[in-house]
Formats: sequence, C-alpha cells, structure tokens
Amino acid sequence: MHVSLVFLAKPVLHGYFRSSCSWRVRIAFALKGIEYDQVPVNLIKDGGQQLTEQYKKLNPMLQVPAVEIDGITLSQSLAVIQYIDETRPGPRLLPADPQKRAQVRMISDVIASGIQPLQNLYVLQKIGAEKAQWAQHFIDRGFQALEPILKLTAGKYCVGDEISMADICLVPQVYNAERFKVDVGQYPTIKRLNQTLLEIEAFIVTNPSGQPDTPVDLRA
Repeated sequence: MHVSLVFLAKPVLHGYFRSSCSWRVRIAFALKGIEYDQVPVNLIKDGGQQLTEQYKKLNPMLQVPAVEIDGITLSQSLAVIQYIDETRPGPRLLPADPQKRAQVRMISDVIASGIQPLQNLYVLQKIGAEKAQWAQHFIDRGFQALEPILKLTAGKYCVGDEISMADICLVPQVYNAERFKVDVGQYPTIKRLNQTLLEIEAFIVTNPSGQPDTPVDLRA
C-alpha cells in the first residue's frame, strides 16, 4: 500500500506557550501519543509575530494555533482536535455515544466560543486599562453557566469517566481564570475537575510553564 509522505511527517504546531487554544492542541496531541514539532509564535514580541504577512498565510485570522498536518493547514483548535481524533488511533476525545458527544461539544463551545474569546489578547488590548476587570467579569459569567452544566454531566471528568475534548478545553480556561484572579473556589465542580486533570501526564507535560518558548522567569 502506498502511503503519502505527507501522512508520515510530524505535525507542526505554530503556537504560543500561554495561548489556551495552543494548549488545547498540545493536550490533544499528548493524549493521543502523537509526536509533533513546535514553532513558537510570540504574540507580544515585535508587535506580535502573528501579525506578519508570512503567518497570515498560515492563519488568515492572525491567531494561534495553526497546525500543519497531513498536507493541510488547520487553524481553529476544536477543528484540529476533532481532526486528529478522527484520523489517529488512541483514546477517543469525543465519546461514541451521541448524547455524551453532544454534551462534550456543548461544554467545549461554551468555553471556546462563550468565554475564551472575550478575554483573549486581541480583545484585552482593545479594552485598555480595564482589561483585568473585563476578563474577570466574562470568565465569571461563563463559569456561572458552566458550573451547573458540569454538575449534570460530570463523573470523574467533564462528561462521565472518560477524558474528552471538554476536559481539554476546561484546564486552559481555569489557568486563565487564575491568571486574572477569578475565585475558582466559587465553582466547586470546575475546581474539582481541574485538580483531577492537572495530575494527568498529558496535562502536566503540555503546561505553559514548560514549553520551548516559555520565558525563563515563568518556567516551573
């Protein structure tokens, strides 16, 4: 059987150590046991390396991540996660059961569409001096919705007892919440799930504190 060389090449993740969207993809790769290369895209340095014409060819939205895989380039993190789940062996990132799969997608979208975009770097730069209060407000607003959803869906993890794309989205969002001094203790289900997940190897090795582009003063 002929196998195209593009399918044998390592995926390349263009991302930023602290980007929650990049972290989601790193977690998914780690859970699947996929080796990949990283190309840092510093969102601060040189006015933002994601704004260059060269990077625009990879991701016209001028955001991270961008992933080169199997001869194509994908940008949105949930699309990347679902693609590797559908094309690679290893633990499922979306459940086989249609109801649980819908719940995973719902939770992932609450985070990826309803919370994270309102506190990403581009938005906060536009807000200016009030950026911390803005971020806190919208994270709290999102967590107030997420907590009762998770109370209904969670077992050991966000949906039942298998790690899924929902968990991949949750941990980076809690990391951001803590960065912006949100009291995660107000949300006991979110806090419990996050603590459980942070003990798992795939979440440990992909943490922003230990990436190739993590600044020395932020390394753990």
